[in-house]
Amino acid sequence: MSCPRCEDKSTLRRRTNTSLGYRTYYCRSCKRRFNERTDTPFNDLQFPTDIVLMAVLWRLRYKLSFRDVTELLWQRGFKISHETVRTWEYRFAPLVSERLRSKRHGRSGRSWYLDETYVEVNGRWHYLYRAIDRDGNLFDSMLSQHRDKHAARRFLRRLLETSESKPLRLTTDEHPTYRKAIRWIVGRKALHRTSRYLNNRTEQSHRSIKQRYYPMLGFRNFESASRFCTAFDELRNYLRIRPPTSLDRRQFFSQRWSTLMAELSA
Repeated sequence: MSCPRCEDKSTLRRRTNTSLGYRTYYCRSCKRRFNERTDTPFNDLQFPTDIVLMAVLWRLRYKLSFRDVTELLWQRGFKISHETVRTWEYRFAPLVSERLRSKRHGRSGRSWYLDETYVEVNGRWHYLYRAIDRDGNLFDSMLSQHRDKHAARRFLRRLLETSESKPLRLTTDEHPTYRKAIRWIVGRKALHRTSRYLNNRTEQSHRSIKQRYYPMLGFRNFESASRFCTAFDELRNYLRIRPPTSLDRRQFFSQRWSTLMAELSA
């Protein structure tokens, strides 16, 4: 293992481990001692990395409150408070979003479906912009306080940054902000369709975030709502079964889950 400070590979494996069982090393060049989690986002945690990530992914994937997650961890021998789980979600949900979003960078189809749905934040309605392709794969999502041309333009810029290419067709509802934003950001060469029947696939895609968001009884602030909605959409898209596949659904899910845990822990 190379040294995180001087990047020297001539490090020595020490006999002792940390209190959590992680291996320790010694660097001959800079005379520094370090362990497997040094210079990672998980270095200052008092719990194993896989337990922290599992709690965050449980919270994003399933309809569980913070107290539900703590009860599940208590059954596994880890006694923590629900505020600790809240802190873990605050710190590591953006890490999950960034890692999964980077996997989709530059990968997109030429037909986009854009729509927005309502999300309640502190007793007020906000707008969650979402974009998918013809197969239902996620392009990007963005929570906005307003539904106007500025929000539409900002969302389209995010889509172009992620996809690295302009679409041939865009399907939206009949809201007038889309028409002007598409001409300004994408250009006049793209075909803009406003049929509500063609946009039904986007409406169906909203069901997942709606089903996960309703048991939470809304969000308290805009930042936590944006953080959770983005991470939820990214994780759901990553674990989504994409036909055709020769693997069993349970086997596919288990492989994706294990791969994600290993990548986030690295």
